[in-house]
Amino acid sequence: MTGRIARRFAALKEEGRAGLVTYLMAGDPDIPTFAKIFEALPEAGADLIELGMMFSDPMADGPAIQAAGLRAQKAGITLRKTIGLVRDFRTRDDTTPIVLMGYYNPIYIYGVEAFVRDAKAAGIDGLIIVDLPPEEDEELAKPALKGGLDWIRLATPTSDDKRLPVVLRDASGFVYYVSIAGITGTKSASVEAVAEAMTRLRRHTTLPVAVGFGIKTPEQAAEVARLADAAVVGSALVQKIADTAAKGGDVAAAVLADVRALAAGVRKARR
Repeated sequence: MTGRIARRFAALKEEGRAGLVTYLMAGDPDIPTFAKIFEALPEAGADLIELGMMFSDPMADGPAIQAAGLRAQKAGITLRKTIGLVRDFRTRDDTTPIVLMGYYNPIYIYGVEAFVRDAKAAGIDGLIIVDLPPEEDEELAKPALKGGLDWIRLATPTSDDKRLPVVLRDASGFVYYVSIAGITGTKSASVEAVAEAMTRLRRHTTLPVAVGFGIKTPEQAAEVARLADAAVVGSALVQKIADTAAKGGDVAAAVLADVRALAAGVRKARR
């Protein structure tokens, strides 16, 4: 257990609880506000942090995250600046795992070798790349793993017992279970469906399983935290940014308040 992700999940297991994984689009709604939120996420209760990499054609994302990407693009975020934000974060926090989530194109343009090197040096721990299937692992998964980055694989309700061994072949860090078939932030899976999926996944892997897509409230996060190793909340937090900014409110305060409420739900789930 040499990496931050493995150490964090081991610590959560020792505590007898699941973790809270928060997702935000890097640079949303602007770079200074994002940096303020990002820095405060661990204290608010985020156990792991996913940062979205802005991309112009986010085919797996729903309206909330698509809009966040447009705001971040307008604010001037780039992949290089995203890596720089992580580098700055690491001067204050060297323990909270950070995962970049997004699409392959910005990394391809950056250059795979340079990206893996710079990401690792900045303190990034893992990658979730939604548009690279296992059949294309030579493109980025293998170089990332060789460079010391965890390769976090997505599993879905349609990943059956025949497909899962292929999906999980090069997975490390944790498995991200996409609990619905569809785009982000649109609907939620039932507790029964998540429980059935956890049973199926654990027949195929000993990696921790985080469940995301459709978790919006502390109560929903707690339900998932009773079954999985972590609950992932993204679209709800991204929508909070949009709603608060539209009203001229304190975006950072509003988002961090929601993170604290979600963290409280996750922490009491197994008591």
